[in-house]
Amino acid sequence: MDRRCPDCGVTMDAGTLVSAVDREAVKLRTEESAGGVLGKLGMRETLPVEARACPECGLVRLYAESE
Repeated sequence: MDRRCPDCGVTMDAGTLVSAVDREAVKLRTEESAGGVLGKLGMRETLPVEARACPECGLVRLYAESE
C-alpha cells in the first residue's frame, strides 16, 4: 500500500522495525483472542508491524498489518 507523509505529501519508504534485544521484527499484541486452540488457551492475537519513514522530514510511522 502506498503510504504518504502527512507533513510532506511524499511516498514514505518501507522498512522493518527490529528489536535491539533479539533482532526479531516487532509485533503488536492486541486484546483480541487468537483464533483456534491458542485462543482457547488465552493467547492473544499478534499482528506484524510495518514501519514507514519519510525520506524528506524523517517522520516514522508504524502500521499494524491486518491478516
